[in-house]
Amino acid sequence: MRIKGNVFRGLAVLCGLWLYVAAYAQQESVDSVAAVSNDSLIEALRHQVQELELQGIMMREQLEITGKSAKEDSLRKAERKARIDSLRQITKGAPLVIDGDTLLTLYARKGGRLPEKRVEQAEEAIIEKGMQLTLKLDSIYVFDGDVSSDVMAGDAVLLSVTDEDAIWQNTTRQELVAQYAVIVGNKVRQLHEEYGLRQKLKGVMLVLGIVIGQMVLIWLTNRLHKRYRLRLLRKLLRRMHLLNIKDYEVLNLRRMGIVFLASLNVLRIVFILLQLLVSIPLLFSAFPETKSLTYTVFGYILNPVTDIFQSVVDFLPDLFKIIVIILCFRYLVKGFRYLLNEVAVGNLKITGFYADWAQPTYLIIRLLCYSFMLVMIWPLLPSSNSEVFQGVSVFIGVIVSLGSSTIIGNVMAGMVMTYMRPFRIGDFISYGSTEGFVIEKTMLVTRIRTRKNEIITIPNSSLMTSQTSNFTIAAKNYGVIVHTKVTIGYDMKWQLIRDLLLEAARSTPYIQKKPEPFVRVTNLDDFYVEYEINAYTHRADALSEIYSTLHQNILDSFHTNGVEIMSPHIFAHRQNLEVQIPKE
Repeated sequence: MRIKGNVFRGLAVLCGLWLYVAAYAQQESVDSVAAVSNDSLIEALRHQVQELELQGIMMREQLEITGKSAKEDSLRKAERKARIDSLRQITKGAPLVIDGDTLLTLYARKGGRLPEKRVEQAEEAIIEKGMQLTLKLDSIYVFDGDVSSDVMAGDAVLLSVTDEDAIWQNTTRQELVAQYAVIVGNKVRQLHEEYGLRQKLKGVMLVLGIVIGQMVLIWLTNRLHKRYRLRLLRKLLRRMHLLNIKDYEVLNLRRMGIVFLASLNVLRIVFILLQLLVSIPLLFSAFPETKSLTYTVFGYILNPVTDIFQSVVDFLPDLFKIIVIILCFRYLVKGFRYLLNEVAVGNLKITGFYADWAQPTYLIIRLLCYSFMLVMIWPLLPSSNSEVFQGVSVFIGVIVSLGSSTIIGNVMAGMVMTYMRPFRIGDFISYGSTEGFVIEKTMLVTRIRTRKNEIITIPNSSLMTSQTSNFTIAAKNYGVIVHTKVTIGYDMKWQLIRDLLLEAARSTPYIQKKPEPFVRVTNLDDFYVEYEINAYTHRADALSEIYSTLHQNILDSFHTNGVEIMSPHIFAHRQNLEVQIPKE
């Protein structure tokens, strides 16, 4: 009756603990802040519940043994097995796993040690014993004690089995420890075969063989390279032809020889690296302790190659899209180039569109097309959505925008001047104090050749913001007026001076007879009268020659008619100074 009272009290405590666990679990779902500490507490309570149930089972078994017959013993065992099976379904055991092999599972505590701690200690003891260099295979035995039975290896305890462990497995402690002794012994022997002295000696011999073989292969590779490289070079040079692109010699015999020898040297190094790629993992695989490094070394090489190959395979659909986009825009640009070339040569005429606009317009259209093509291709590029890719793109954009403000200004000015058409190549223009012929126009600068054959480079932005004069267009459409001034005293009749200037202008080459030259009296000074001769010409490219000849003709005309070209106020101081007219 006392045993029954103990059983009932144990069951009452068990029910109370289950109710407490349920209430605590409900509180745990509400309060997630103390989740880690709650889990540990629940685990401790679960182990206490398991121990109470086991005590109840043992008490009930003891009661039944004292009061029941042998016939009821089989029913009692079946009932105990059913209870243990139901308890095992809700209890997570601690498996003993070594090298991926699950040897056994423990459910019960031993003293104050949880099953997880018992499994950890057993694993360390088995591995330590199995990795010894020497081991007597018959040294593993079972020691039966009053409380537990131990699987021994010499003086070391590999695993302890208690009555609670036997109950969990529905057997007796002696039967269970005998089973575990066989399993543990086989694992220790297996580990010894892999890590024992014999295996170490085999590993040393294998390492020596691999090292010697690799050294021989490297020596043989270098020997063959030195022996046959010149022979192969001579045979190659006899059959190779020079590679020329127009007038540029890309590869001559000397360059071919250098490239070939360098390529052979690279192949030699690659071949040696491939040998090392095989031999180094073999070295690591010689010993079980370093065998895992074999896969690590292979992973260092194979993983990048595999990732690159997989990335290429994944990129193939986008690659085909990029190819289609590039082909479409390429033929679109070719179509625009054909039309604008027709406009440039005059075969196609568009009202208000000049032929010299064709080339810059083509460049602008091509830039816009390729920019739009890049915008379409950009999202299809690998890693285009990554933060690193976007950050580098933004950085490059900022650098370009900060460093190219002047360049962009010149380009925009060049585009504006292209469509304003202030001058064309070959025109004679004036920019500030600079006069010359336009010899080159680009999107950034304009180059002018002066009368002294000096090449002056002017940024387009400067031309855009300054005044320029185009003599060629004026001479072609209206005629440029050549003009020069002379000062004559009041003692000379203005009609005479006018006739002499007109005579000098008419005798000057490239001066147009229609419209006729004309003379203007531009100033009446205190001492002299200022006359200006004006004449038309259509030869803007010969202005220097026209001015020189005109000045010569004015001197000849005035001197022939006895007119002295001198400021008259000098007469007050000339005294006996001769007339300033050359003698015949």
